[in-house]
Amino acid sequence: MTETKNKTKTKPKSNKPTAKSAGRSARLSQGNTLGGVSRAKIVSHLSNSDKKLAALIERVGPLTLTADQMQSSYQALAESIVYQQITGKAAQSICKKVFTTFATEAFPEPHIMLASPMEQLRSCGLSSGKAMAIKDLAEKTLAGVVPSVEEMHLLEDEDLAQRLTSVRGIGPWTVHMLLIFRLARLDVMPSTDYDIRKGFALTYYSKSKIKEGVLPTPSEINSRAELWRPYRSAASWYLWRATDLAK
Repeated sequence: MTETKNKTKTKPKSNKPTAKSAGRSARLSQGNTLGGVSRAKIVSHLSNSDKKLAALIERVGPLTLTADQMQSSYQALAESIVYQQITGKAAQSICKKVFTTFATEAFPEPHIMLASPMEQLRSCGLSSGKAMAIKDLAEKTLAGVVPSVEEMHLLEDEDLAQRLTSVRGIGPWTVHMLLIFRLARLDVMPSTDYDIRKGFALTYYSKSKIKEGVLPTPSEINSRAELWRPYRSAASWYLWRATDLAK
């Protein structure tokens, strides 16, 4: 299984990831700060850097993006694999079946996952690709390829991405979601995400162009996003909200 770039169903639609799992615990974003930076400072920078983005910010309102720290990198990544390319409701159902099958409140520990027959995992609703991906995740967790939560906080975005994308089924999109919604990294730009592209079009394109269904390329978004550094994660959140406003 390979991760596709345009995720329309697995991107967090709210302020944080949908599932409630053992991979989540204490907030990294509290009150008036996000990732240790004042929310007002972030919004002010984005508004002053880009007039069109400023108009979107005015329509959306306060920056309420939140991020939740992980207790277990293995648990969080296993969850992210399940959520790929399906609805949140379907993913929650599969997670519950896994927990029931193994009589746990979270994904089975890596050594148990590795010893589990594929048929057992498939009976929980996992596709063969996702089952193999989670097994590979378990193997690489035991081998030390997948960093612990403590290690993740010490690694630069690029170094973390290099290690995580060596796992079957984990691509840049999944890493970007983890960086934004789990690690509160402030300067992440998931420009291949479908709803980011759609939100960008709604914010920057003419009505006629939007009606034609024209979407920007990731490179076009990345070029504009240079204005938003070092707070591209917050800008991304506002672009996601643009798609919500259009519904």
